[in-house]
Amino acid sequence: MLSCTAADAAPQGHAGNCLCHRPEIQALNRRLGAGLSRRGFVSALAATLASPGLARAQDGRSILFRNVRVFDGSSNTLRSGQNVLVEGNRIKAIDGSNTPAPDNARVIEGGGRVLMPGLIDAHWHALFAALPLPVLLTAEIPFIHLAAAAEAQRTLLRGFTTVRDLGGPAFALKAAIDQGMTPGPRIYPSGAMITASGGHGDLRPLSDIPSDGKPTAPEKTGASIIADGPDAIRKRVREQLLQGASQIKLVGSGGVSTPRSPLDSASLTEAELRAGVEAARDWSTYVTVHAYTPLTIRRALESGAGCIEHGHLMDDATAKLIADKGVWLSMQPFVSEEDNGPLPPETAAKARQVRAGTDAVYRMVQKYRIKTAFGTDLLFSPALATRQGIMLTHLRQWFTPAEALRTATSGNAELLGLSGPRNPYAGKLGVVEPGALADLLLVDGNPLDDIALLGEPEKNLLVVMKDGKVHKDIVKS
Repeated sequence: MLSCTAADAAPQGHAGNCLCHRPEIQALNRRLGAGLSRRGFVSALAATLASPGLARAQDGRSILFRNVRVFDGSSNTLRSGQNVLVEGNRIKAIDGSNTPAPDNARVIEGGGRVLMPGLIDAHWHALFAALPLPVLLTAEIPFIHLAAAAEAQRTLLRGFTTVRDLGGPAFALKAAIDQGMTPGPRIYPSGAMITASGGHGDLRPLSDIPSDGKPTAPEKTGASIIADGPDAIRKRVREQLLQGASQIKLVGSGGVSTPRSPLDSASLTEAELRAGVEAARDWSTYVTVHAYTPLTIRRALESGAGCIEHGHLMDDATAKLIADKGVWLSMQPFVSEEDNGPLPPETAAKARQVRAGTDAVYRMVQKYRIKTAFGTDLLFSPALATRQGIMLTHLRQWFTPAEALRTATSGNAELLGLSGPRNPYAGKLGVVEPGALADLLLVDGNPLDDIALLGEPEKNLLVVMKDGKVHKDIVKS
């Protein structure tokens, strides 16, 4: 039942106007009590949140950012003394003149501050970022979705206006955000990550082995799916695409957060990976493969995957192969224990392995000019989730601020474009130019001089705009 007094922990700040008290949601609760399945509840919840009657009203006014320095997402420098006009959800014009604001336009005085594109996180888990794993495995699904909605708003206010969700049942949350029911970033959903028996994401207790063929708890919620054999992989890929996945995530190797899944293990065969890639291509989109080691990365490359996730344990020859094939590498700059938080012994050792490989991989990226995306992959902790911007600042160890910002804006947007017709958002992301989607940040300071500014978004992001709508505005006149 959808309730603001969930047994595990009630979200702070609930009041009489929260989702739980709305008549439409209370009606769904009664249906849940009368026998509606949990999956049916989530689907009905998405439809309810997406209904026009619950969408937030827009006043339709143009917005003019006056006297800003523009980082356009592609250049190394700023353009000073610019005015940026937003109409609807698009950037209408950029000019350096004193052209008067259109009638009835709202004017935001930039005062020479930097206006830049909204940030993009290429590896995020909208449902799993801010709740501990034990809660995710035991809490009621409606509570998990409420917590995810609250975290989505915080994600947006950190300046991340778009995320690529790399595993989890984010479809309902995406629908709610897209319809203006709850604030949050644009979501490019993968749906359930598809793994093999014993692979990363297989969280069955040992008492459930051998399998009786019934869906596991993560499968029931849409978090992960276990599939063995090419035909099973094809089926699961098609199921995620049917639900609206923009890309597919296959698990090729072990992972940090799955206790009994060693990093050096290979989960899927090349034939299984190839079957998933073919099924995704039939829908005109791509597969990204979770892989750490040379063996698992090479399998993914030979299968035709468009992107590799992680890769922290790769060798030089494998890095060159990624570059030669023109495949994307979606890396996470894990550099300290603070980036992983407190971990049990079985996962802490694997996290140390990953951190130990970070520097070497970024040096290979530079050596071979690998197309590299930025993502954070912060999981299971509200405290870690707040480090999203700090993770971006880690890139200064290998890149200039301009290079790092291009990676997290126009570069990540290029990766998102691999989804082709499965792209859920029509328009250009990651840039400040006429015709682009109006996802904009007004920064108090110059992040091209000091990228650390983005590690303190609550202080330094004065305006956060997504899709032409202002979600934060603390500009001081």
